[in-house]
Amino acid sequence: MPFNERHRARGLALQAMYEIDTAGHDPADVVRRQLEATILSPENSRFATELVTGVLAHKTVIDGHIKRFARAWPIEQMAVVDRNILRLAIFEVLVDNRVPIRVAISEAVELAKDFGSQNSPRFVNGVLGSIGNLATEDNGG
Repeated sequence: MPFNERHRARGLALQAMYEIDTAGHDPADVVRRQLEATILSPENSRFATELVTGVLAHKTVIDGHIKRFARAWPIEQMAVVDRNILRLAIFEVLVDNRVPIRVAISEAVELAKDFGSQNSPRFVNGVLGSIGNLATEDNGG
């Protein structure tokens, strides 16, 4: 199913971002290794790669949004999984802009359920809901 495969591509991107964030490994090597260990269509392999490279290219701006909308949680102290789920979703919502905001938020919440703590889904949903409101306002909605 394309949806399930797209979700798996996001999960792969999250796992790559986690390794890059915690171990400082070379992003291209991490993504290549992750892709070799996962069966994805060429389209979804590109999608996962674009997510990782896009987040890394816009990380300063993305992290600025996280700091703005999650003020109670210093980004350096935030759970690594939550921080990277937020980065991926914010990239999709505010930079890439290829999926509807609701889809990006829903996918992020599902990743939080799959990879995060018990509180991750609520935390991710709250931060992204505020960012989604910003994106809607910026687009005249």
